[in-house]
Amino acid sequence: MKASFLLRFFKSRKFSYAAGFAFMFAASFIQTLFPKVLGSSVDLMKERGFALHPVLMNVLWMVLIAFAVFAFTFLWRNMIIANGRNLECYIREELFRHLLTLSPAFYGKRKTGDLIAHAINDISAVRMTFGPATAMSFNGIVICISSIYFMFAAVDARLALLTLAPLPFIIALMLYIGRKIQSRFRIVQDQFGLVSDKVQENISGIRVIKAYAQERSEIEKFSVLSSSMAQSNVNLIKVSAALPPLIEFGFAVCFVINLFYGSRMVLRGDISVGDFVAFNGYLSLIVSPIVSIGRVVTYFQRGMASLGRLYDIMSVKPDVTDSPHALGLRPEGEIELRHLTFLHDGASVPALSDVSLRLPKGRTLGVIGPTGSGKSTLAALLLRLYNTKPGQILLDGRDIGDYSLASLREGYAFVPQDTFVFASSVRDNIVFFKDTYDDEEVETASRLSLIADSISRFPDGYDTLLGDRGVNLSGGQKQRMAIARALIRDPAVLILDDALSAVDAVTEGRILESLRRARKSKTNIIISHRISALMEADEIIVLDKGTIRERGTHEKLLKKGGMYYDLYTAQQEDGQPQS
Repeated sequence: MKASFLLRFFKSRKFSYAAGFAFMFAASFIQTLFPKVLGSSVDLMKERGFALHPVLMNVLWMVLIAFAVFAFTFLWRNMIIANGRNLECYIREELFRHLLTLSPAFYGKRKTGDLIAHAINDISAVRMTFGPATAMSFNGIVICISSIYFMFAAVDARLALLTLAPLPFIIALMLYIGRKIQSRFRIVQDQFGLVSDKVQENISGIRVIKAYAQERSEIEKFSVLSSSMAQSNVNLIKVSAALPPLIEFGFAVCFVINLFYGSRMVLRGDISVGDFVAFNGYLSLIVSPIVSIGRVVTYFQRGMASLGRLYDIMSVKPDVTDSPHALGLRPEGEIELRHLTFLHDGASVPALSDVSLRLPKGRTLGVIGPTGSGKSTLAALLLRLYNTKPGQILLDGRDIGDYSLASLREGYAFVPQDTFVFASSVRDNIVFFKDTYDDEEVETASRLSLIADSISRFPDGYDTLLGDRGVNLSGGQKQRMAIARALIRDPAVLILDDALSAVDAVTEGRILESLRRARKSKTNIIISHRISALMEADEIIVLDKGTIRERGTHEKLLKKGGMYYDLYTAQQEDGQPQS
């Protein structure tokens, strides 16, 4: 999986990469011609009365070499570095696309801040690896091989062997430190995820933090995380900062050896002054790539650590997928549960156990029960957010697994208690960023959910921009806007999961009456803690510990005098109006 999504990108841009590396090879090789031409010029000028024309020709060659290096470098940078940016965008889109396919169980185990770190820091590190670091590596390899070849072939093999003797030790040192950098950078990325998660959590919960005067406590907790991240970076720097000076020290030894033996060879006449100058030029050309290898190793080790973290995410398979022969049919609204039993991962007790019922099209089902009785799990299973055994959930007589996920969820509209509002306009939040709805449909859905009057009082009406997560809306306004978002779809099945908990009883009654009129022929499932929201349902089931304890109409359940009656009596005593 790690290789597949990268290979797809590289294959799609193989010609661009091939041309870029060809230009890079040309620029690097041509650059190594400069010392030889310079050495030849020195030899020409060491005698008095030297001929000017050959020297001027060499100067012209050096100018042409410099221009060619500039031109080819400009071309390869516009290809290789630009492809690095395209790779960054590609991986981020692939990651985002993959995240949207994963089930809620995955997000229950992962922190939001860590996922944000994947999408920002890790992808940036991979881009640096396959962009600048790859370019620096290829460029350095060509320059080093070409320079070492000319040092052996055009100057003197003995001098080259003696001067380059420290290189194997330098390379071994780089590999050792590189492994240290990779492990410590992974820790840095993990710490960044924790810090990002803390920031996101505090911004989302700012009202609760202020209401409980927890600012100082949260600052102290954040300081601990921030200090831990700073220490992780310091530990990384302690290793990575040692690499460049150690490499430079190794090359200083190379230059000392060259100066000592090279100058003696010039005095003995074994090599010319021009050869000595050219040799020093080649050695200088090698220094820059080798020293930069310190950075390259850092980039590569960081990139490999980040690529490993991304692979951990990309290799997670979605729990819920389309079957090979999934139907593209939209459900019409008939629902049947046959001995439905469901156990969450890691749980020892089923969330639902042996639940059976039949809900004909156009009927309304009410679901009530204490916290943890399985009400929200039932809604999640109907939306196929989790897998169930074949034959336990039937829609219009077909197993829920026979429908494609897209067509299945196209036929549903779901309004959870914890509604989400996007930082966009009111209109965009209702139409959910789709252009298929006209103004009349938007206004009709708003009237049905009783949010239209509130919207008319907003500064710019339906074009009013809302804050992050609807921070400038009340809880009731957010729920009614979410109901409008559901109604505009005209779904075959509408599921309200305690979606009226933030509105008062009078408004709740008006909304439910509006829904009854608008959805006479459609299937509705109303999950609520309030009996007032369920009284008009065609059938009500009482869930307790994952099983159906009672079922019937409001009147029949009251006559039974069981659990439903107890809930009804308790709510009356608490002063909740039963309209």
